[in-house]
Amino acid sequence: MERHASAGSWLLRWLHGMYFRSAGIHHYIQRRLRPAGGTLGIVGVLATCLVIGHARSSIYLMFSLCVAFGALGFFWMLFRRARLEAEREVPRHATAGVPLRIPVRVTNRGRHPVSRAWLVETLPDPRPSWPDFCTLREPGEEERNPFDRAFAYFRWQWLMRGNRLFSGGGSQHEIRLKPGEHQRVFVSLTPQRRGVVRFNDLRANLPDPFGFFQKCLRVHAASASMLVLPRRYPLPTVSMPGGAAFKISGEANTNTIGTSGEFVGLRDYRPGDPLRQIHWKSWARTGRPIVKELEDTHYPRYGLALDTLSTDRDNTAFEEAVSVAASFAVGIDTSDSLLDLMFVKDEAHLVTAGRGVERADKLLEVLAGVTPSREGDHRALAELILRHAGDLTSCLIILNGWDDSRADFLRRLEQGGVVCVPLIIGRGPRPDDVPGHWLESGAIARDLMRLPDPL
Repeated sequence: MERHASAGSWLLRWLHGMYFRSAGIHHYIQRRLRPAGGTLGIVGVLATCLVIGHARSSIYLMFSLCVAFGALGFFWMLFRRARLEAEREVPRHATAGVPLRIPVRVTNRGRHPVSRAWLVETLPDPRPSWPDFCTLREPGEEERNPFDRAFAYFRWQWLMRGNRLFSGGGSQHEIRLKPGEHQRVFVSLTPQRRGVVRFNDLRANLPDPFGFFQKCLRVHAASASMLVLPRRYPLPTVSMPGGAAFKISGEANTNTIGTSGEFVGLRDYRPGDPLRQIHWKSWARTGRPIVKELEDTHYPRYGLALDTLSTDRDNTAFEEAVSVAASFAVGIDTSDSLLDLMFVKDEAHLVTAGRGVERADKLLEVLAGVTPSREGDHRALAELILRHAGDLTSCLIILNGWDDSRADFLRRLEQGGVVCVPLIIGRGPRPDDVPGHWLESGAIARDLMRLPDPL
């Protein structure tokens, strides 16, 4: 048994090295060989095969034309020159799956004019590391034939697609610049996944006149970064359980969001009281400053707990859970409420947004950097929620799957007096014994639109 495991590990390591090197070679050739050049190469190979043993002049003519055009275009490409400098105007935020255009100001610092050039933003290396290639599994890989499972090529392709931070990255308009001139062009791309995207390799493609080959020159430009926020799903009109209450305690009272409660009486002025609360008629009558006393308003405070424990060999369900959390982070009206985002990654984290605190964008920025935990349990998250249970009106629980551990987690919260609204993301149809709302993986948008009001 150990011998078979060792042989499988050796094969995977050899395959990873071979796929890693071949992907690098493919990337190098692809960025310098244009589609027309690839077609020319195929025609040239066919003509070479046909010319052997055949004396037809048409085949010789085809072979000669392919060699002549290929050689002329290749050497013309080698002699193309440009010295460009660029400045990106990268936005601070973007959203995964939403196309955007990044303005780039290009300046010709060379002594010769530049024409027929296009900018392209180089994608960060998407090749998976050895630990990811060894441990992660493509969804449905167990249904493939033994050959595909052994050589794991489709797993490599799936990991490559998952590691692509964005698609596109090229400019549509041609660059034409005389020495010293500058031009503003737009680079179009679509972020594919949440997280930080760093731009540090801007290139200029300079093709030959026939469009077979292109020179790929680095453009002098300062590095830039952009935070890609999670994907968000459309939500129906839903409301959380619970409502506003009047209290004189708690973090969400008028000490932080302004005194806007009901009038309860008059009292003497105390240092720190706002001037707009002074009762001027009483001051004129008594000769001393009198202020209006208002009842402290406690706005509803909701919890948004994200289950970061993921033991699956792919992160599909976890990414869907993050997107659901992001959807509710911006979908819950925080103009007259507070929202606490709670999750566990190495330690318990709590981030608050809402009236008088932070904007909902802050929660999206935090969710953009959340990573799954491969080991652990839900005790730390339960303790975090129970520690703030007295301040919470209700708590939306987003669970990444369903098992006995998560059932005990919900039971503990309910015993602690927390009003829970579970949203459980799982594969397939809803099991019979699952509480709350079931969101089927792969059909999250459909199931979210079916949520009742109130939750």
